[in-house]
Amino acid sequence: MIFAEKLIRLRKKNGWSQEELAEKLNVSRQAVSKWEGAQTVPELEKLLQLSVLFGVTTDYLLKDELEAEECTGSREDSPVKRISLADAQAYLKWRKTASVLIATGTFLCIVSFMPLLLLGAMAQAGLAGVTEEFAAAAGLCLLAVLVAAGVSLFVWCGFKNAPYEFIDSEPFEPEYGVHGMVSEKKNAFRGAYAACNIAATCICILSIIPLFLSILLKGELFPTVLLLCLTILLAGVGVVLFILCGVRWASMEKLLQEADYAPARKKRSSAQEAVDTAYWLLAVALYLGWSFASGRWELTWLVWPVAGVLYAALSTILQLTVWNKEGRGF
Repeated sequence: MIFAEKLIRLRKKNGWSQEELAEKLNVSRQAVSKWEGAQTVPELEKLLQLSVLFGVTTDYLLKDELEAEECTGSREDSPVKRISLADAQAYLKWRKTASVLIATGTFLCIVSFMPLLLLGAMAQAGLAGVTEEFAAAAGLCLLAVLVAAGVSLFVWCGFKNAPYEFIDSEPFEPEYGVHGMVSEKKNAFRGAYAACNIAATCICILSIIPLFLSILLKGELFPTVLLLCLTILLAGVGVVLFILCGVRWASMEKLLQEADYAPARKKRSSAQEAVDTAYWLLAVALYLGWSFASGRWELTWLVWPVAGVLYAALSTILQLTVWNKEGRGF
């Protein structure tokens, strides 16, 4: 029995039309029709998806001499989750809300040390009767409050996102209509996504202008710190825009199982997420350790732009070496 005949039998056994099977595999109905007509054979990634979808081995699908179905047990022991149209709509709605919460939490963390910088500069300049002791105590308290508020938003998002975690790491089946609905929303959002990324990039680049202007102040501390805070604010706004559009765009790619969220790339994404987490935890530890050891909070913020540049370099190197090699392995 050839592959085309096996595909027809398995599809009919599950009660699916060609269009429904195509929807589950994110391909056209014509592609399924050509497979069943023995005109073409699906690529490796689609064969793996078919194996999981039907709960049979790839050997059974590919070897003509195997007539009896060789089941993998995946459909019984590890059933592939299904996402209905209502589930997909609820997920997209939640991720739109989550993008605001994540962006807000990130912004709070970015600006958290601004009160410390401003109060310290006011104390050095003798403004408003602020003493160095008060500046340090109040600045550190405000820093802790802002960071705690930001982290609380991250934790809340994590709890709320728990029912959808399988979308990031496990194969799933979108039910009929999900692919079309998400594709329509993605196409409608494409223009806003591009505009948001362009605006965010421009704001981040232009954020260094206040630092350049501080050169004209010839070492005047308080105005220099004000310009530094303006740079931080602008950079924070740029990051917020990146998150607002990026989280929503990623949610659509996850449901469509495209780009980094294709089934064959999810294992790589999980490994990359572990590296990212370890990297930024190390950056936080370095920042806090240096800051508390030296007490020079007005200087230690430089850890973040340096960490950002090094992260971009590390990601590029891993993309060209480890991740690319693993991707070929799948």
